[in-house]
Amino acid sequence: MEKTEKKGALGGILIIIAGLFWGSMGLFVRHLNSLGFTSIQVACLRLVTAGILFALILLIKDPKGFKISPKDIPLFLALGLVSILFFTCCYFTAIRLMTMSTAAILLYTSPIWVMILAVFFLKEKINTKKIIALVLAFAGCVLVSGFGGKVTSVGILVGLGSGLGYGLYSIFGSFALKKYSPLTVTCYTFLIAGAGSVFVSDPADLITKISSNGNKPALLGFVLLTSVITAVIPFLLYTLGLNRTTAGRAAVLATVEPAAATLFGFFVMKETIGPVAVLGILLVFAAIMILSIRNKETVKP
Repeated sequence: MEKTEKKGALGGILIIIAGLFWGSMGLFVRHLNSLGFTSIQVACLRLVTAGILFALILLIKDPKGFKISPKDIPLFLALGLVSILFFTCCYFTAIRLMTMSTAAILLYTSPIWVMILAVFFLKEKINTKKIIALVLAFAGCVLVSGFGGKVTSVGILVGLGSGLGYGLYSIFGSFALKKYSPLTVTCYTFLIAGAGSVFVSDPADLITKISSNGNKPALLGFVLLTSVITAVIPFLLYTLGLNRTTAGRAAVLATVEPAAATLFGFFVMKETIGPVAVLGILLVFAAIMILSIRNKETVKP
């Protein structure tokens, strides 16, 4: 029992660390946007590079990990296209149609989607502790992201779609992890998502922008760093954590990301943080503390 509890605690820690890495994404995206790349093109560069890096890591550590059953190909297509790529396209579309804060609020409906879907597909139970943590985490995300801005019906739909796609990674990932290692799962997920992103990123324009850049080594180095910090490390940590805890708990723990993003903005970008945002951060961390209370449903044996 003690060993199982330690496994669950480690899973939670890995997911929180992943959220902290994800929270730094805005720093990298802003720089690449300033170089003329659209948000979808930034996503494409990040996904393709991460897919290549994961493939190299898998080739070195476990070449046999490339072998998957043909009947599981639909599952990996779902991970790469229905989850990661769909989430990315919906999220950036929501940002274009509405304010970033509104898009972020809708994105972090993902724990709600995960807990609902996990009941039907993973047979997880929703208890009082999870509901309280979920309410606190979502309220915290709302306060951290802020209020206001234009809202459209299409924007709301794609915003909710981003939350659904983001949450589906936990559901599909839980099934994939029953048969494959975390590295195999993340490798195929990003290879497929990267390949799909090429078709929606205006590849001719993307190549032109890369070719016309005056300092290609610096640009490629920054793209590599972006992929490592915002994709390779956090997704590997999250998938490892997901292998040690439940999908619902993992989804709520990952809501540390907007709080982390706010702190990165304050300390690195010198952005101001109001008392409402501080309260939101505290609510997110309160949700995490509630979920850290041990019980037999929060870990996988």
